[in-house]
Amino acid sequence: MIARLPRISLWLALALLVYFLFAVFGPKFGLIDWKVGFLTMVVTIGPILMGVVALVALIALIMAFVKGPRGEWWKAAAALAIPVALFAGLLSVRAQGDAVPPIHDVATDTTNPPEFSAETLAMREGFGANPIDDYATPLGQIELWAERTKGQPIAAKTHAELIAESYGDLKPIPYPGSDADAVAAVAAAMEDIGLSDVRSDPDAGRVEGTAETFAFGFKDDVVARVSEGQIDLRSVSRVGVSDLGYNAARLGELGKAINARLSE
Repeated sequence: MIARLPRISLWLALALLVYFLFAVFGPKFGLIDWKVGFLTMVVTIGPILMGVVALVALIALIMAFVKGPRGEWWKAAAALAIPVALFAGLLSVRAQGDAVPPIHDVATDTTNPPEFSAETLAMREGFGANPIDDYATPLGQIELWAERTKGQPIAAKTHAELIAESYGDLKPIPYPGSDADAVAAVAAAMEDIGLSDVRSDPDAGRVEGTAETFAFGFKDDVVARVSEGQIDLRSVSRVGVSDLGYNAARLGELGKAINARLSE
């Protein structure tokens, strides 16, 4: 049994890797619900499994040098490296979340953020998505954040304040030509960065699209408002509380793509 421990630990580590791959990509392909994959499999059960596999691998590594056969040590070392790497990944995600405000709705105009069409709002409601929040209401007064921010200074801050503090580089985009040309440029830019279901309404000066994250397949709705010589952008997650900064990063990427299209 002791001689087979390094091999056993390696198989356990590989099974752990498959487990996490299923948890991360299962929701993307509709195999499991995102809450099962992310909240249950990754956040709740994941660290326990990583600890068990790491302990077995560590014991196997020690026994390989103490009892032998020493030629099997690399299997135990590889088995130990897998949960360690996975744990480091979880820590990195947590650090990323701590570095940004715990919101999932970001816009370039925080006083009058772009509005989604009735079609998109109906779709979000049917999906059971997060409600569209008022940027002027403190987080502590919004149901989704009320308990999470209770007693914390951030409870008194609004979306507008948090966006200004953390994403001050997000600005409206001026355009020199016609509204129609700007709408076309925005639609093309959304497709350039990989958004799907891009829809344009030139009369309303609105362009909408859907973004999907690589991991878990989380979907975010994006809208652009073209009006009076400037383009304002907004990106809102359908599920979850914190977006880990993805919506702001997406608007930054989209802004660059729009400027590139406008300069053609």
